[in-house]
Amino acid sequence: MAQSETLPWVTKKVWQEAALPAYGDLPLKHGLPCAWDVWGAGDQLGTVNLATPAKIAAAAASVQSGTYVSLSLPVQIPGKPSFNRKAPSVKLITRRPDDSIPARDDEIHLNTQSGSQWDGLRHFGVMAAKCFYQGIPSTEIPTGPIALDDDPLKVDPKSLQLGIHNWSQTGISGRGVLLDMVSYYEREGATLHYDPCSTHTIPLVDIKACAAAQKVVFQAGDILILRVGWTRRYLFQSTEEEKTKWGAGTDDRFAGVENSDAMKEWLWENHFAAVASDQPAFEAWPPREGEVHLHQTVIGMYGSPIGEFFDTERLSEVAKRHNRWTFFFTSQPMFLLGGAASLANASAIF
Repeated sequence: MAQSETLPWVTKKVWQEAALPAYGDLPLKHGLPCAWDVWGAGDQLGTVNLATPAKIAAAAASVQSGTYVSLSLPVQIPGKPSFNRKAPSVKLITRRPDDSIPARDDEIHLNTQSGSQWDGLRHFGVMAAKCFYQGIPSTEIPTGPIALDDDPLKVDPKSLQLGIHNWSQTGISGRGVLLDMVSYYEREGATLHYDPCSTHTIPLVDIKACAAAQKVVFQAGDILILRVGWTRRYLFQSTEEEKTKWGAGTDDRFAGVENSDAMKEWLWENHFAAVASDQPAFEAWPPREGEVHLHQTVIGMYGSPIGEFFDTERLSEVAKRHNRWTFFFTSQPMFLLGGAASLANASAIF
């Protein structure tokens, strides 16, 4: 074994490439379809396993013009984050108290989920069972700092389980697919019929229709990105009063995909490596009475990253210009040991 592979934070891949079971063959655990056994006991990657080297190499063929599109908003946006999260603080400092040399540093304090980000496997689990992905009890994911003070090579691997650093070592890369729901709804001069900052459900039938209209055929390992409209609403169609209200964390309401068994089945059967949207939550928020929101299944049971606050505005423009909705997608999650989430650091290349 190479010396570098003995480090306590190195991800050990458990899953051996094999045919995946149909949705109907997934066992139910805590009332939800569960893929823990699909990826193998002790797995730390979940659906990112599907972003195999072969899939990534094949996706590289999507690069034709070399046009690069960042999918992240600036770190400082939104200035008043949703869900009552800490606002980002970015400070430029001088390297000398008397400013005697031209040198500067940044000091950044932020919640990794305040803006464009990935939800990791430590972010959200199965509420009824009080556990995270792979059935790890929430009591085994303690809050507070991870002890690295004396010898970082002796860090307790258990304190790192399900951390975002696992995806940092594999990256989240492959063929990206944009489903531009906003443009689909606004075709032929129509006006968007919902407010992205309201609890509006995007029906699965419309998602399928949009994919058909764009002539998209999904492949296992794709990274799905939905444009639902929050980015445009926030940047170009909102008031300061609205931004303050959205950042209060007392009445968060956002459009998103439907919280249904049919959506769970569709997501599983298409075998996405990751899913994302431009909304603060992937699913319609808050869930209706009696609904179980998708975070529990997608993250807690499938082991899938959920991207939120992705900037899809220029992505939409470039996709239309190329008349193509697929592209090479790449993301480098933060190498944050034991992290619950990460800045997106995502991009598309056409």
